[in-house]
Amino acid sequence: MNISIKDVLQRIKPFFVLYLVLLCGCFVVKLLYSKDDIYFAVNTRHTDFLDTIEPYITNLGNGWTIVIIAGVLALYNYRIAFLMLTTFLLTSLAVQIAKFCFDAPRPKLYFKDQLSKLHFVKGVDILSHNSFPSGHTLTAFATGVLVTYLAKNKNWAYLLVFYGVMVGFSRMYLSEHFFEDVMAGSVMGVFLAICWIRWIDSRKFINSPAWNRGLLSPKSEV
Repeated sequence: MNISIKDVLQRIKPFFVLYLVLLCGCFVVKLLYSKDDIYFAVNTRHTDFLDTIEPYITNLGNGWTIVIIAGVLALYNYRIAFLMLTTFLLTSLAVQIAKFCFDAPRPKLYFKDQLSKLHFVKGVDILSHNSFPSGHTLTAFATGVLVTYLAKNKNWAYLLVFYGVMVGFSRMYLSEHFFEDVMAGSVMGVFLAICWIRWIDSRKFINSPAWNRGLLSPKSEV
């Protein structure tokens, strides 16, 4: 079974088209406003409600969340679980390498002389280093690509893009990342997920009957 990049893009078309529109909008924002302007536009618009929900939303892009979901999926379908887990592992490795190479300061360190102006959500551990790119955002968008690829109902794509946007926004709201970090994370997540899916789902073993069952599937009779 040979799958091309074109085949993957066709199967995620609603997600990919909406994402490109979103990305173009982000580039426009970046051209019009500075890094500091965008950060404070988000940071100064805080509410008690958002302070409460954003830590939960950000956890939707946490690696452990994806690992747990993959574990549950393995009960029903090894192929889907394997695709989700390996997509997460590949993209996470790539983002960690990028973080190490750029070693960019996070808002807490970048604005170290203006900390009194910043709003931090109580109870959230604010990091200082390895800001670029955003790993949570990468995970959310990579997962969105994969789920759209696998879903029969492609209308899920719109909700999945929204999921990625909400995770990305949460990273900025919580002062863990800048707008640029979130943009880069989404681009890496989408691009790497497409390339990985194209390669791994073309392998013969993953499309065998044995991989399209799960731990809870009834055993075949001999």
